[in-house]
Amino acid sequence: MQRPSLVVLKIGGKVLEVPSELQKALQYFAAIEGPKILVHGGGKQANHIISALDIEPKMLNGRRITDAATLEVVTMVYAGLVNKTVVSQLQALACNAMGLSGADGNMIRAHKRIVKTDDYGFAGDIDEINAAAIQQLLDLGFCPCFCAITHDAKGQLLNTNADTIASQLAVAMAKGYDVQLQFCFEKAGVMTDPDQDDSIIPVLTPSLYELHKGSGAISGGMLPKLDNAFAAIDAGVSAVWIGHLMALQTGAATKVTAT
Repeated sequence: MQRPSLVVLKIGGKVLEVPSELQKALQYFAAIEGPKILVHGGGKQANHIISALDIEPKMLNGRRITDAATLEVVTMVYAGLVNKTVVSQLQALACNAMGLSGADGNMIRAHKRIVKTDDYGFAGDIDEINAAAIQQLLDLGFCPCFCAITHDAKGQLLNTNADTIASQLAVAMAKGYDVQLQFCFEKAGVMTDPDQDDSIIPVLTPSLYELHKGSGAISGGMLPKLDNAFAAIDAGVSAVWIGHLMALQTGAATKVTAT
């Protein structure tokens, strides 16, 4: 029996910052037929407010270090301003979105990242996706719209990488769906030179990834995104695409494959 299709779309970067780009991305999502899930970041918006409050943004290996003050800000920005802006605009497009954090309905349970060599503060690593609850929302015709906030089921909110959330959601739902995971940001795809649009890698395999990572051509925030993409493919997600909106629409984005 053929499984139904499901699209998990993650939007981030300048797509969230520029109103016209966000509107185009949401129009694209709203037009997708069948079940779908949206995941969004909001790091750049959070950085603006963090800086305005004289809190120094701290990053390590492409990921945010979340101290107590930063956690308060990212919760307000991700679960509040950005999430409700996205949901309200989707409603205007006749897409019945429901804004969620991981705490709502116990959808995404995580734990505070264990300190080994680097301390990421209140960063959350996912323990469990409540696929049954998400399935109920999809069956009722809702489009879940997740921000990057999770919880530990003990009252502690946690900041979890939005790419990780998108990847884990795709994996959890792949048990019942033919899932396509799409990462939408401002670049045409994964590039060997971010400043050269013609350096896009059309198909990225694990060996090619290791090669470009070793040379430094792929670095920074692209590393966790690709780690999540390959983890999703290895766990049964049918396809993973990375690129800007036009590239995703035309199939010109980078396709991540297992071989």
